[in-house]
Amino acid sequence: MCRDLSCKMTVKNFSMNLQSYRHVHCIGVGGIGMSGVAKFLHVNGVSVSGSDAKSSQIIDDLIALGIPVSIGHDISNVSSETDLVVYTEAATEENIERIEASHRDIQQMGHFDFLGALSKDYRTICVTGTNGKSTTTAMTAKIFIDAGLDPTVFVGSIVPDWELGNVRIGEGNILIVEGDEYKQKMVKLWPEGTVITNIEADHLDVYRDLQHIIDTFQEIALKTTGSVFVNRDDVNSQKISGTNLKQYDVSAIEGVTLGVPGAFNRMNASAAAVVAREFGIGDDIIAKSLSSFAGIWRRFERVGTFHGALIISDYGHHPTAIRATLQGAREFFPKNRIVLLFEPHQHSRTKELFNEFAESFGGADILVLSEIYGVLGRTDERDESVTSKLLLDAAMASNYAPKEGHYVANLIEAEAKLREIVQEGDVVIVMGAGDVDVVARNLVNFS
Repeated sequence: MCRDLSCKMTVKNFSMNLQSYRHVHCIGVGGIGMSGVAKFLHVNGVSVSGSDAKSSQIIDDLIALGIPVSIGHDISNVSSETDLVVYTEAATEENIERIEASHRDIQQMGHFDFLGALSKDYRTICVTGTNGKSTTTAMTAKIFIDAGLDPTVFVGSIVPDWELGNVRIGEGNILIVEGDEYKQKMVKLWPEGTVITNIEADHLDVYRDLQHIIDTFQEIALKTTGSVFVNRDDVNSQKISGTNLKQYDVSAIEGVTLGVPGAFNRMNASAAAVVAREFGIGDDIIAKSLSSFAGIWRRFERVGTFHGALIISDYGHHPTAIRATLQGAREFFPKNRIVLLFEPHQHSRTKELFNEFAESFGGADILVLSEIYGVLGRTDERDESVTSKLLLDAAMASNYAPKEGHYVANLIEAEAKLREIVQEGDVVIVMGAGDVDVVARNLVNFS
């Protein structure tokens, strides 16, 4: 593998002809996906810049790599040398930098348009589904790496062992991509193999209903030139049809001991195992690789301790993910008190899945609910008919109510509440897809 960040890949001849671009500008580069694109371009010797609405650790990391990033959107960010703009799907045509690119007839590609074009140059594996995508992608990547196949990988999280965190640039002919189902983005890929981890109702701000979601996964299945792997135990995944379908379940890793907890992770590992076998990797390598998999950023990540309590950060933001994470925590820590801080992500999701959320917290002894995280650029984010206070009331009135519940208006109050109630020996899970992770870091770093 090319480990020097200044080097170029020499073994691949990209049909996109990356080296023909004088300069690529990335809009929304602070996102986990777009930052991966910027890093990929940079390591391949392409001149690249980025812009985002606000600063973050991701942006600090990009700057440290030598990628210039502007905070705030302005036409001046699109330099005179720019001949390609890659943008986050959250940046609409009204974005001032996209308007400038249009005025100057600069080629524009969405994040997954770029990955889709790139996927034509590789034997591509798409890992998609409602839950478990990032972990399954990272597990699959680790097996392929340990087998010496040196894949290039894009994942929607941070893998601690990877030099670039959310992207790995290898010299092999395999590309592994986490296929985001939001706005049907994964359908833009051209995979040889596809994993569908599970299918549930989510992102109902962009999908009409569950059937629309199933139809979208059916579309990527039909685009796949090789095998499509579907979860035998997931009812909605069983609705996918095609001649190249292969079923998998936890029997795929029978006898394998994992280093991460929960039945959901055994299913994620099973998906990774069946894909690896399809690509000729032996069971001994698969078992050894999965047993040493230590997890990824914000997927049941052990951040540290606070006054004798274990602090875990988790990205879960769907009722099924909440239940599964709490179940895994209970399996690993059967005698400990479990404290959950949850920040709901997006008003429309919370409203559409309100009853499911209310019944998902039963695995926690104490529940702290922070106010809903509104998502910039998404619909219904000013809908005040649903709040975390209403959700807490419903959760505490459900048949699966935790022993104790608290509402907090923001993350400052959330951190203060945890500092007040957490005891030695507790397992504290800080969960959500918004900014709630900062609470976990603050508890550990400023205890």
